[in-house]
Amino acid sequence: MQEKQIKITLEKSTHQKCMEIAERLYELDGEVYRCVGSTLGRTFSGDRRTTIKNLAMLMYTRPQGHLLRSEMALISNMARTIKNREDRSHLMGEYNEILKQVATLDTAFGKVDILDEERARLNTANLHQKFSEDDHLIICIGRTHGSAGNDIGFALADALKINYYDVEIFNQVLSRLEAEKGSVNDDEKGIIGEEFDKYRSNRTFNLKKSLKELSRYHGLTRKDAVFFNQSDLICSMAKSEDFIVMGRCADVILKNNHIPHISIFINAPFELRVHRVMEVNNMSMKQAIRFLKRMDKAHAKYYNFYTGEKWGVAENYDLCINSSSYGIDETVEVIERMINQHPKRKHK
Repeated sequence: MQEKQIKITLEKSTHQKCMEIAERLYELDGEVYRCVGSTLGRTFSGDRRTTIKNLAMLMYTRPQGHLLRSEMALISNMARTIKNREDRSHLMGEYNEILKQVATLDTAFGKVDILDEERARLNTANLHQKFSEDDHLIICIGRTHGSAGNDIGFALADALKINYYDVEIFNQVLSRLEAEKGSVNDDEKGIIGEEFDKYRSNRTFNLKKSLKELSRYHGLTRKDAVFFNQSDLICSMAKSEDFIVMGRCADVILKNNHIPHISIFINAPFELRVHRVMEVNNMSMKQAIRFLKRMDKAHAKYYNFYTGEKWGVAENYDLCINSSSYGIDETVEVIERMINQHPKRKHK
């Protein structure tokens, strides 16, 4: 019974506070209108009593909070047009005070955050996170073929003065596996296009070769052994250096091992990627289209198979960029601006 009474008292207190804020907001709207002298009219055109009651309800009921935000924005937008500096400063000061009061309400907009705490703890671009001296700047870049992702990654590593890995990772993995260097390539047509034949049902199954691989790699296929050794290597590198890694499911590998990093996905419109591939690879349009579709499909299947997540889906990355909106150099600059907010890089 006592808890119920406390709840009723709190509700009355909150409602009264909403009414007080609503009155201040109504008065502010009138003052702004008088100073502007606009023919557009006041934001709140109804009678005082009804308007204040409706405003208080907008604050009190969270589902309609976005309407209150819109109403307040109209007032502030108008106040910023006041020519008299003293009047403008006074009224914007009052607006800011009201905004602070609204923020103290339990039902205020912005109270329910979108933050994924687990993901945020691993995102080294998050300025409010505290990272230890052992945490390195690791940037994982996924990209569609033809979006200049590799060029951007390489240029970014050079700009940030950190290491860059793509082919090198596989070279080191192959050394650990004691495999022949030429048997597994880390180029797009090799490891993605040919090595992952598990995604192509029309390939001939070689039982002898498969049994030999299972014996050599302790029950794993060579493709799986490469992936797991690659995963170990990426995690090991993350303990000792700053670097950029292209693809390799590195974002999910690091996330699953609770290692802070930044994940970026670079894409561009398909038609622009086609033209770039035509020029870079000296292909006809038909060849380029076929090649890009095959590569996109292979990238997606590889990533989806080994991570259980969807390749290229925005929600799986910290930052997604359309490289055609900026070009290579400016894309590097955009990313670099964000990266340079990293707490360890501010002092470099």
